[in-house]
Amino acid sequence: MAVAPPGPTFSIQDIPFSYRGSWINISPVVAENTYADDLHLVSHQTGLHPVLRFTPSADTSVTCTPALLTWRHGTGRVQLTYESPDTIRLRGDGLGMRIAAAPATLTPFSGIYLYRDPVDGSHVFTSYETGRRYRLTMLHGDLDGAAGVQSLGTAERSVTLPAGRSWEIAIEEYDTARRSYAATATFDEVCRAGGAAFTAFVDAVAPWRSPDTPAAELAAYVLWSATVAPAGFLARPAVLMSKHWMDKVWSWDHCFNALALAVGQPELAWHQFQLPFDHQDQTGALPDSVTHSEVLYNYVKPPIHGWALHHLRRHLTTPPDRAELTNTYDRLARWTEFWLTARRVPDHDLPHYQHGNDSGWDNATTFDHHRVVETADLAAFLVVQLRQLADLAAELDQPQAVADWNHTAEQIFTAMLDQLWTGDRFAARSAETGQAQASTSLLDLMPITLGADLPADVAAALARRIETHLTAYGLATEPVDSADYVADGYWRGPIWAPSTILIEDGLRRAGHTGLADEISHRFRTLCEKSGFAENFDAETGAGLRDRAYTWTASSYLILAAAQERRRSPASAGEPNVR
Repeated sequence: MAVAPPGPTFSIQDIPFSYRGSWINISPVVAENTYADDLHLVSHQTGLHPVLRFTPSADTSVTCTPALLTWRHGTGRVQLTYESPDTIRLRGDGLGMRIAAAPATLTPFSGIYLYRDPVDGSHVFTSYETGRRYRLTMLHGDLDGAAGVQSLGTAERSVTLPAGRSWEIAIEEYDTARRSYAATATFDEVCRAGGAAFTAFVDAVAPWRSPDTPAAELAAYVLWSATVAPAGFLARPAVLMSKHWMDKVWSWDHCFNALALAVGQPELAWHQFQLPFDHQDQTGALPDSVTHSEVLYNYVKPPIHGWALHHLRRHLTTPPDRAELTNTYDRLARWTEFWLTARRVPDHDLPHYQHGNDSGWDNATTFDHHRVVETADLAAFLVVQLRQLADLAAELDQPQAVADWNHTAEQIFTAMLDQLWTGDRFAARSAETGQAQASTSLLDLMPITLGADLPADVAAALARRIETHLTAYGLATEPVDSADYVADGYWRGPIWAPSTILIEDGLRRAGHTGLADEISHRFRTLCEKSGFAENFDAETGAGLRDRAYTWTASSYLILAAAQERRRSPASAGEPNVR
């Protein structure tokens, strides 16, 4: 049996087993926060859908590396590897496996049908939910049997591989038809190729890794394995937020993935930045999220794209040409104009959110009293974006646009300080009534992203308040001693990657490097302890919600690379945001 190529081991309960470019994965996660007893082949075309259930013939333990998943029972085992994004190979020795349709019932509009193809003898599962077929071809050995072939209604539909004999199969996901499967490489060769593909990726995105960055390879695997090929509404290769239930690209999450990929995978990084802009609406607004078969416009996300583009361009090893830069400038300008027109009350200088979801901090305490609010974080992000547009306009020889963008930036910056700064904190203000509301959310401290552009006393006051959010594991989104703190309260307490990156960067540029260093250290240590969850318990450090979230992995890579650069200034190619 194959020996796994080098690479980190990981728990299949936390991180799905997948392959760059693939829309399928192997995981026990079959729905939001739902874990099955058996591992499943799960497809993310048209949504998250469990397709096939893998049930070994005896109780097993499961181990995973980037190129190989293994079920073990005594001396028997079944191994699984990816031959390509849409094809997996399995082989067994001393252990059998039943592979069954995940849903038990077939209706005219749902479920899975199983038939034996008389052309080549393969068994094919067809899924209503994914709109795809899953063909099982024997490469070595014989089936022990098949059940439910051509059955309708409720039935077990499965094939069984023998426990007493060695066997090998291929399973393909495809559309309507394709040429009969024929192996062109051995299982061991396929496994080695998969390992080499991942190794090349991690060498590109984390060449700086060392014993001091022990989670770098696993962070890279989370990104590599969550990447899908262009399909459906995603016309570019896309890094999904997860190949669990958060299998979308949200319109601010993508920025952090782009930054982590900028040096080692510049083309993929550029695609990540552009993805939501491919679906800009007629007003210039970006969608809330995009995935295979869905584009949502009912909310937006905060305009951090100017901030992200500034840092992205500093680290791209293959910069965009003038035509691409012009196109990006036009897209960013339209996105900015959306906030200046659709999201400003007449005669108001400050833009507003319509709901906490627009900020990305869905239920932060900032929104407890009013949801339609003018906030300092939004103003600060927009100021950064306006100044980035001015820089781009200068580069593209548009002097009047430079003056216009800078004028608007100054207008919003002044209004933020005059209307929302209370002397020791920023407040939010109802866009309808003008009523101010203060909270203890970390969101109200996000104007630190302006860095040295803030008045020194304002930056110092924000830094002092940021310290009150710092736990042993990082920045709690609500102070743990707040009456509104909830340990697993989404944006009402847990530690999140994007807030960490934005605040750490702003503090560093504002000259508060000691606090920035401490925030970076604690978050990196947290990821090394608890992995790359969607968010973390601020008091225990335990991972919460989706346990394989790419913006968390990217944030670890961003911070770890920056720390390695500070430790070794001669090194180059780090995706840091300083």
